Amino acid sequence: MSGFLAALVISFAVIFVAELGDKSQLMALTFATRFRPMPVLIGITIATAVVHLVSVGVGYGLGAALPTGWISLIAALAFFAFGAWTLRGDRLTDDEKQKAERSTGSAILAVGGAFFLAELGDKTMLATITLATQHGWFGTWIGSTVGMVAADALAILVGRMLGKHLPERTIKYGAALLFVLFGVWLLVEALRELL
Repeated sequence: MSGFLAALVISFAVIFVAELGDKSQLMALTFATRFRPMPVLIGITIATAVVHLVSVGVGYGLGAALPTGWISLIAALAFFAFGAWTLRGDRLTDDEKQKAERSTGSAILAVGGAFFLAELGDKTMLATITLATQHGWFGTWIGSTVGMVAADALAILVGRMLGKHLPERTIKYGAALLFVLFGVWLLVEALRELL
């Protein structure tokens, strides 16, 4: 698999799973009850593309500055932390829910602004930074953006069509397991290079 394709597939899978049950997905459900689905998806896509472009820039810069063995070790530890963070869970606060429900004006601007602010420092942003230290920036950017938008589109679809959430417990444990598996894989790579 080429470098671009590997970065695309890995970042899509990691971010898609990380986004399941995340507060941004809950925001997508909330916005979908107030606005039509297409403006919500456009706002999410724009905000995600911008945040993840910054993320891959930071990650790619770190990747060029640090030796690969140490990057793999740091990335492994980060993925273990993401697994624990996922198990802890993420909830939409009442204040965040009220802001989403009260938004007026352009749906795209309201959704885009809310998602941009919600994603700064979120686990998906940190995961994208981590992935960009290991893989090419462009494939990671496209994969992480599409993965997040796909997960949020799923939330909108499920929320609007079925009126229920995905089984939160199953998603939480599955996402945590995926992060731990990526962490183990990166730890093995790091130990191979450092020892």
